[in-house]
Amino acid sequence: MSTVNREQLVRVALEIVDEQGSDALTMRTLAGRVHRQVSSLYNHVGSRDELIELIRARIVSEIDTSAFAEHRWDVALEDWARSYLRVFAAHPNLIRVLATTPIRDVSTFEIYDVVIGALIDAGWPLQDAVAVMRTVEAHVLGSALDIVAPGDMLDQASVPAELEMVHAALAPEYEETTSAAAAFEIGIAALLDGLRARRAAAVPTT
Repeated sequence: MSTVNREQLVRVALEIVDEQGSDALTMRTLAGRVHRQVSSLYNHVGSRDELIELIRARIVSEIDTSAFAEHRWDVALEDWARSYLRVFAAHPNLIRVLATTPIRDVSTFEIYDVVIGALIDAGWPLQDAVAVMRTVEAHVLGSALDIVAPGDMLDQASVPAELEMVHAALAPEYEETTSAAAAFEIGIAALLDGLRARRAAAVPTT
């Protein structure tokens, strides 16, 4: 029987969440997947909570923050949001568990430090920087769930004809502009326009 290491456990745990959802991830389920006794897993991972944080670290390592060293805060924030969206749209079952579990992973805080530091350097008040970052995160995570939703979630055929406005707006010829991807684009543009206006009001140019 081949040996099992922490990296393998994290990879298999992520597969379980991707396939069955976060509620399916237990130490017993994981042990069954790797053909080990539950007790043997504790040689590598101390608890389910620790396992979740290891999964978080693996996922956030794919989020690109390089734009913050190269571009204005708003351009960098948009690039970060798009990278964030790509990562979580590939693992939507992770969103609920990661969004509702206290963060303990240092690499996640390192990403936040880059984002918050760039916002502060750009003139955002210290007390507003976290809220700005979380506002973008909320749009990204909601959009990630929307993008992987069933294609017929908003389907004209399901709308009673007497609801004329909804029925008309969901006409097949508008499919491209009524999609989840289109909603993300409108949302991120509006969000950034609003943040730019708020930033200008907070720190007037001289």
